Amino acid sequence: MQADLSIIIVNYNVCYFLEQTLKSVYSSIHNLKMEVFVVDNASIDGSVAMVKSKFGEVKLIESKENLGFSKANNLAILQSTGKYILLLNPDTVVQNDTFAKCFSYMEQQPKAGGLGVYMVDGKGKFLPESKRGMPTPWVAFYKITGLSNIFPTSKKYGKYHLGYLNNEQIAEIDILSGAFMWLRKSTLDNIGLLDEDYFMYGEDIDLSYRITKGGYKNIYFPETRIIHYKGESTKKSSLNYVYVFYNAMAIFANKHFTNSYAKSFSFLITIAIWAKAFISFFSNIIKKYSHLTLDIILILFGTIFLKNFWQEYVKYKDTNIVYPSNFSSIVIPIYTFLWIIVAYFSGSYDKPYKIHRIIRGVALGGIFISALTNFVDLYRYSKAIIILGSIWAMIVMILTRYVYTIIRHKKFNFEDKKDTKIIIVGSQIEADRVIAIIKNLDKKINYLGFITADDYEKSYHNYLGKLSNIIDIVTIYKPDEVIFCSKNMPTQEIISLMVKLDSRTIDFKIVPDESNFIIGSNSKDTQGELYAMDISLNITTKENIRSKRLTDVVVSIFLIALFPLVIFFINNKLNFYKKIFKILIGKNTFVGYKNPNATILPRLKSGVLTPATEFENYSLDNKTIEKLDLIYAKNYQPSDDWNIISKNFKKIGQ
Repeated sequence: MQADLSIIIVNYNVCYFLEQTLKSVYSSIHNLKMEVFVVDNASIDGSVAMVKSKFGEVKLIESKENLGFSKANNLAILQSTGKYILLLNPDTVVQNDTFAKCFSYMEQQPKAGGLGVYMVDGKGKFLPESKRGMPTPWVAFYKITGLSNIFPTSKKYGKYHLGYLNNEQIAEIDILSGAFMWLRKSTLDNIGLLDEDYFMYGEDIDLSYRITKGGYKNIYFPETRIIHYKGESTKKSSLNYVYVFYNAMAIFANKHFTNSYAKSFSFLITIAIWAKAFISFFSNIIKKYSHLTLDIILILFGTIFLKNFWQEYVKYKDTNIVYPSNFSSIVIPIYTFLWIIVAYFSGSYDKPYKIHRIIRGVALGGIFISALTNFVDLYRYSKAIIILGSIWAMIVMILTRYVYTIIRHKKFNFEDKKDTKIIIVGSQIEADRVIAIIKNLDKKINYLGFITADDYEKSYHNYLGKLSNIIDIVTIYKPDEVIFCSKNMPTQEIISLMVKLDSRTIDFKIVPDESNFIIGSNSKDTQGELYAMDISLNITTKENIRSKRLTDVVVSIFLIALFPLVIFFINNKLNFYKKIFKILIGKNTFVGYKNPNATILPRLKSGVLTPATEFENYSLDNKTIEKLDLIYAKNYQPSDDWNIISKNFKKIGQ
């Protein structure tokens, strides 16, 4: 029996987002005959098990390898029976009326071969890729050079995202987004399926072009909206993204443009990649090391000035102390390096900046320097410079961070952030469930209360008001986050409110019905924006990440330094030092997970040892191994690594 709609979702390691997508899909069926395919591209995050346990009606295709977007979609299209095919990303949320409205419109427009909708990101902002123009060489040039961003509404420069078209009006466009491509099956029968020469990016452009070339129309349909979390957004500044994306454009140009056009496109792509490489290299250096460099310069030259001042002051007191000639050129730079390195490991560069970490770090650096100078008679008299330099280093680090916070956040404060103020939109029962999820985390929250569609729950002390007054309530209480409970309100209402509320100061999150996770932010790659039960893990803190790396380096250097002694206690000597070298350069870590594919655990580098190493003589089942890994991550302290290494020292070379 033919279905009205076949929905195809290609998934790769986004289990939580996929679950939310499927929930929104099944709440939007209405009277349509619908079939849903999930093609899993060899995910290792438990996606397949989740689909099997929670969505038994889904037609699941399990691939043993990552087939890419085109090939995976084609597998499902060949098995589908729908009059229409919808290619849908696994990081989307559709409105309850999306399918009904799209179906109705396409039924009335027989010449429409494809359709795309109004997409917003996780902050409720319109995504310009909802409608795009044909990427001819000139259009690509305007995009690459940034002219399309400078003049987004220009009919000449803004063709890439068709910025001159009204976002709220139905329009004929050139290119549909692969995140939501509603396709007429008969059109695909005539023009062919997705081109499998494209692995990722470009396949939606190619298919859209072939739709128009086949005499059909691509329609931008803004009368329904979807959320697209757009995981790739976090990668668009990377050189790899530029190469993959524009290489896909080159494939498209060679297939569909004339030879001269294709050569022009290839030339532009080469320029784009080199330009992006140059910009990325220097911008990353500036972004990553500018603060550190400024601290070094100010501390170094300030301490030299203090040394000169102190020397003159001592002379004035008729004291004969004269600093050696290399004191400013060698000793003070060493002091500066030690202040910086100890301050770094003490958390002085962690955000949000905290004064006590700066004072602690520099003070420890001063104590360390003072202790070292006790072993060098020539520099024992420099305690005054150590004290003055430490005070100056503290002043520099505090002032530079204040200036940074004023420029970045317009606030003269960078101490501990206040608890995150949260408002929940949903019933009191759902609000309690959400708070229970969040309280399992280390996240500090200030729960302001809940908002409901009706006022029957107004007797509860956390009741803030009715949904119809949400804009006024948010204006008064100024929350940091608004969490929507999808059980209590339709998706179109959630999206509508996200668009209306001020996303500049508010983060939005959604908790699916009967799920122990909350999803939000603009990106599926932003780990901190996904709250899940029982994932409060010590190993994810910045201090412990840094301490773990420090442990790897210190132990590696120690074992290398003790080579003449250590070599007698190990069996596979060559393999032992190969592993030590890999740990030292950061390719591996001493202690990792026994099961590196565990769904809920944050990624670690491959470990030479694991929490289960000392129990290798026991027959541990998978559940026990997962539990050991979870306990390690949840309760992690740097001493845990030292204990595991000391107990299993001889096994490092195995």
